[in-house]
Amino acid sequence: MEYVFRKTLREELDYQGLTVKELAVKAKVAKGALNTYLGKQGSMPPVDAAVRIAAALGVTVEYLINGQDIDREKTAPFFSNPTKRSVLRIFDELLPDDQKFALDFIRLLKKNRDEKS
Repeated sequence: MEYVFRKTLREELDYQGLTVKELAVKAKVAKGALNTYLGKQGSMPPVDAAVRIAAALGVTVEYLINGQDIDREKTAPFFSNPTKRSVLRIFDELLPDDQKFALDFIRLLKKNRDEKS
């Protein structure tokens, strides 16, 4: 289980483009402790630290511990793709007018592709 936690934590850090130091600040967990969880020994954090880490990453503790999330399973075809997750994360950070523009642009790309097919 420690291996899964270490692997999942590393994947989330890489996916979100966060450094260990940034996560430490965001989760209010010592950087050294995070390095311990990510190290070869891959020790498990105490429950309170795991909860803060999961919250800072926007994932569930269950996902960090066993690499699976019941809620994510329902949407796995979409959210298991890192590119799609990245697009959605960026889209959510846009202002409403920019979201509309981005959606219009995506629709135009799809229409253009459909016409070529």
